[in-house]
Amino acid sequence: MSAGFDVVVVGAGPGGMAAATVAAEAGRSVCLLDDNAAAGGQIWRGYRAETAKKYPHGARYWSWAARLDRTRCAVWAGWQAIDHPAPGVLRLERDGERRDVAFENLIVATGARERVLPFPGWTLPGVTGAGGLQALVKSGLDARGKRVVLSGSGPLLLAVGAGLAAAGARVECICEQAPLRQLAGFGLSLLAQPARLLEGARYRIKILPAAYRTGCRVVRAEGRGRVECVVVTDGRRQWMVDCDWLGCGFSLVPNLELPRLLGCKVADGFVAVDARMQSSVPGVACVGELTGIGGLDKALVEGQIAGFVAGGRLAESDALSAQRQRLERFATRLERAFALRLELRALATDETIVCRCEDVHYAVLKTCASWREARLHTRCGMGACQGRVCGAATEFLFGWENASARPPVFPASVASLACEVGQRISESAS
Repeated sequence: MSAGFDVVVVGAGPGGMAAATVAAEAGRSVCLLDDNAAAGGQIWRGYRAETAKKYPHGARYWSWAARLDRTRCAVWAGWQAIDHPAPGVLRLERDGERRDVAFENLIVATGARERVLPFPGWTLPGVTGAGGLQALVKSGLDARGKRVVLSGSGPLLLAVGAGLAAAGARVECICEQAPLRQLAGFGLSLLAQPARLLEGARYRIKILPAAYRTGCRVVRAEGRGRVECVVVTDGRRQWMVDCDWLGCGFSLVPNLELPRLLGCKVADGFVAVDARMQSSVPGVACVGELTGIGGLDKALVEGQIAGFVAGGRLAESDALSAQRQRLERFATRLERAFALRLELRALATDETIVCRCEDVHYAVLKTCASWREARLHTRCGMGACQGRVCGAATEFLFGWENASARPPVFPASVASLACEVGQRISESAS
């Protein structure tokens, strides 16, 4: 089964929703696809139009969802882009069903995932990514009465903590690895943006009286069968905190698998784009966290820019250029403030599992010279997640780059793989 559109948008988070909306409003035929059951991405996960305004940024979700609903945009939920079998074509899969979709313009808004660094006990049940824990609670996991510790880096920790507290959890403490002096400088830079300061203050108020400790990190999780407590250090002393859940997230890393498969140039860990969000591949734009970790505002502006370009409304796209530049400067300050300290490389011990899919320990990996050697000798990154977890960790631990891109981007059915192989054999024969 196949279909064709003027514009295809992959990823229905804020950036993807904005891109699809303005392109459809310009009269283009648009398909917005995402592997989740509904649009919204991580930040707007689980929001519904009738209740959205009660939640953080809910008014903006309601506004964009209403605009999108008024267009003729086709929204395909539950579909994953697994391959790029021909120019201007994506291969999709959902529950074993396969579909090809053709496009004239493609906008990739696949967002980011959190980096989880390995440490003793991180594989215990009850230890998750901070954003992953947030997603589970938004999807219905009962958080009432649960004692939670959050560890890592970035403003996401505060947002997750506030959400968990609202769901009935008891946030014991937030361990932010960045030192106070860096955060203080970042805070001073926000004096000209009181809305951002107010947002952070609101999150902090929601998790009172939980401690927010800077320059700290969890170095070990302990428990019989599941996490029961964690050991925290500030570099001078250690102490224990009892908990039922531990959420960890050491900043975000962009989901570059599809852009790399498409051939987009990647520089300094992000897709290289021009002022109109166009990548090095003609007809392919990338927006949001793919071009730099900057949050909701940046994603919405970049999505609109790409959508206006795809809709032929270049003047409206260019009018957003100055706003995007300001948001890029904010993203740069954010990156510097929450830069990971080198001490975090010492969290893992020789016995610590780094690749959970293939049970590969740190002691084995530190004898390897590159990501390729590690894959060949240990199968690190060759399990179900295809390096999405351990790849980001080893990049920080050892400086390895995981730049490989091959189909399928996500685990796919045998039928889809057989179709792909058959097609390539046919092309070779002809």
